Amino acid sequence: MAAHNNEIRIIAGQFRSRRLRFPDAEGLRPTPDRVRETLFNWLRDSIEGSTCLDLYAGSGALGFEAASRGARRVVMVEQNPQVAKALKENCARLEATEITVRMESARDFLKGVPEPFDLVFLDPPFRKGWLASAASVLERGGWLAPDAFLYLEAEREFDFAGLPVHWHLLRQGTAGDVAYRLYQRQQRDPE
Repeated sequence: MAAHNNEIRIIAGQFRSRRLRFPDAEGLRPTPDRVRETLFNWLRDSIEGSTCLDLYAGSGALGFEAASRGARRVVMVEQNPQVAKALKENCARLEATEITVRMESARDFLKGVPEPFDLVFLDPPFRKGWLASAASVLERGGWLAPDAFLYLEAEREFDFAGLPVHWHLLRQGTAGDVAYRLYQRQQRDPE
């Protein structure tokens, strides 16, 4: 079967090789298969039973992959109504009851009641300045488990220097125009 531009393939786990379609939307660029495979190899011992937040879900590639690999709960946040509808349809198609889709902006979602997540995918539209501010709100707002993992994806030239100081860089890579990094939150010293 030929791959479509608006299609993702789940790489591993219970939904392995399932193909999911998503609509055209400005700024929507699914994490490439090769990058996803690398990321989930990095996280292989940390997915099972985890709670995940896919803050700018888009195609849902990262959240679906996490659910497929045994995440206990995945929350996908997507503000585009058409894209959110496709995410819900794909959840139904997979019978992925561990996934919740929230149709709202990341900013509005983060104004809600915080829940500490074990893993956060932070992959906002490029060149809009949203990544550093979302990272700051996640850190200050009670959204992160004490040793949470954070996957960040940005334009290649992005300056990662403005992130919370106790996010420890574990791994990094680039693919085309994309820079991607995996951090782990370190416990702060007691005040």
